[in-house]
Amino acid sequence: MTSPELSHLQLLTMVGELGSIGRAAEKLGISQPAASKRMDQLERRLGLRLLDRNSRGSALTAEGKAVCQWAEKVVASFDALLVGAAALRADLDNDLRVASSMTLAEQFVPRWIGALRRQLPDVVVSLRMTNSKQVAELAAAGEVGLGFVEAPSVPRGLSSRVVGTDRLVVVVGPDHPWARRPEPVGPAELAGTRLLVRESGSGTRETLERVLSDAQAAPAKPLMVLDANAAMRAAVADGAGPAVMSMLTVRGDLEGGRLVDVPVTGMDLRRRLRAVWSTSRPLTDTEGRLLRIAVQSYRSTPTRSTSTRSTSTRSTSTRSTPTRSTPTGGTPTGEAVSPRP
Repeated sequence: MTSPELSHLQLLTMVGELGSIGRAAEKLGISQPAASKRMDQLERRLGLRLLDRNSRGSALTAEGKAVCQWAEKVVASFDALLVGAAALRADLDNDLRVASSMTLAEQFVPRWIGALRRQLPDVVVSLRMTNSKQVAELAAAGEVGLGFVEAPSVPRGLSSRVVGTDRLVVVVGPDHPWARRPEPVGPAELAGTRLLVRESGSGTRETLERVLSDAQAAPAKPLMVLDANAAMRAAVADGAGPAVMSMLTVRGDLEGGRLVDVPVTGMDLRRRLRAVWSTSRPLTDTEGRLLRIAVQSYRSTPTRSTSTRSTSTRSTSTRSTPTRSTPTGGTPTGEAVSPRP
């Protein structure tokens, strides 16, 4: 015997409650012939006569009354399942798991989460800070609902949305020889210099390596590998050596004179900052809200100049180009969500 369909059991319980197939059909929003057909199918599947049909209506047989009682429990259990699933969806929607690259986590994400909590005071947010590669892996695996990365490309299996732009800069301590050099640094010289770099998987390091690769310049062995922006800034300021870092990260040090921005030539060090999430599921309402906050917050940030040194004698450097403006002063490209199957 094949199992009866839930809709057939719902009809049976409604007939038992209302006393006629016609009224039950009307209550369920189906035609009477369709309801009669369902009852016939149910009786055939169970091998029982469930209804006595006459000109005055339909009445449950003794077998029908017993089956109706069992059917009520099945229908009630299914209703409970739907209610429970809805509650679980609500819990998941209010439990927001986010991962972010270091630069975005230091500069933007906590402020975006604060704006979200003002809209949704009951939301519980967990934020994991790591490098861009690991953020992408967490998002692809569904371990976080939304990730923020600074890598130059988006791995397959992720959808993305641009939430801002940034620019990498070559920085040294005030006493480093490059702090006073009149000419800009080119790709070959930068690649041949041992640098302080972030760990493998960092979006900053990946961007630098791609820029040097595009210029057909192989990077030298790193002078030091660090996994935190704060440690890199301190090491560079103390004279450990040059580094390539996000303007977002070092702006305060440049303005305070603790670091010096070395001009470069022949390299485009701009990059996009993105939100990423798995293509295997749509964003929840809460995740969508956070994404909109990120985009809108970036768009509303006023333009600021970040130039910290005179450019009058540096006509060949990128200091005189439009890319010197603060990355947070721009506007997102408006790039649509782009799935990468």
